[in-house]
Amino acid sequence: MSTQENNPEKAAKVFADDRANVFHSWSAQAQISPMAIAGGSGSYFWDFTGKKYLDFSCQLVFTNIGHQHPKVIAAIKQQADVLTTIAPQHANEARNEAAKSILSLVEDKFKKIFFTNAGADGVENAIRMARLHTNKHKVLSTYRSYHGNTGSAINATGDPRRFPNEFGYGHVHFWGPYLYRSAFWATTEEQECERALEHLEQTIIFEGPKTIAAILLESVPGTAGVLVPPKGYLDGVRKLCDKYEIIWIADEVMSGFGRTGKWFGYQHSNSVPDLIVFAKGVTSGYVPLGGIVISDQISKTFDERVFPGGLTYSGHPLACATAVATIECMKSEKMVENAANIGEKILGPGLRELANKHKVIGDIRGAGVFWGIDMVIDR
Repeated sequence: MSTQENNPEKAAKVFADDRANVFHSWSAQAQISPMAIAGGSGSYFWDFTGKKYLDFSCQLVFTNIGHQHPKVIAAIKQQADVLTTIAPQHANEARNEAAKSILSLVEDKFKKIFFTNAGADGVENAIRMARLHTNKHKVLSTYRSYHGNTGSAINATGDPRRFPNEFGYGHVHFWGPYLYRSAFWATTEEQECERALEHLEQTIIFEGPKTIAAILLESVPGTAGVLVPPKGYLDGVRKLCDKYEIIWIADEVMSGFGRTGKWFGYQHSNSVPDLIVFAKGVTSGYVPLGGIVISDQISKTFDERVFPGGLTYSGHPLACATAVATIECMKSEKMVENAANIGEKILGPGLRELANKHKVIGDIRGAGVFWGIDMVIDR
């Protein structure tokens, strides 16, 4: 167990070793100065000088149950005593229990889980499944989105990080709903929803429905600013997918596992996707794990046909045991219900009150404990 201490010498050594040996993601290496972290507990972490920080962003939006939950740490230790690793072609209890735990959170149409190491490779394999299932190649995704930093995932991403990585084939972007900065000159949520769906259908028609395998959507776009879709939008997407025989892939990597006050963000709608990509909160980041929740219709495509994909650590026992314990803690401690309550009674009203006081706040939006603030010069 890590405890707070004042040890400047150790802080200096950790920092120096990092700068000498570690290559950081999304960074110009000579321009960063990483904080040296000693430990964490609950909603806090601390450095080697004993300074304590409120983990307001949950790291990269993944410590849904907080740092060092004792029951999850115990489950990791227990699994390590039984089986630390096994190749994915073998059956094992930890993987089975993780699959059952995740399937207990979703609708009956979902029957199988394909485990990955993180969200990006979950998106990769979901796209692959959709393309093989439909025998079509295009994937539609929104401009304001982030789906990961691997091949198809970064090409599906809408934000500027895709620019130096655009080598993919068959990726098309469209505008999703965002009333505050509407691309459709809408003035109400109803208008924004209607016009965004009209725009999506026009995109489908002009790209050719017979060429489109999937529409990939973050149920609540996170990195782009927590863009909660207007009521009816995801239901409209479901109808368009059914009309044009397109697979709906819900990217729940950031919005899943209670963050929005539901187990998954799409559950705020009345519709259900065909594939659900998850990661982050499934283990609260304690051990890396991601995956795809697969509808029965799509999983049956591969009953007698080989699915040409896999990962060395797919369904890793330590990760799967962590997922089971994390979900059990979230259920027993009613964390999802608490997230909904915090959003409705504390965060939402509090942030709106701040917005009324300060002209630099242009817009407030969110659900559960997942909120975004638009900062402007003067609204």
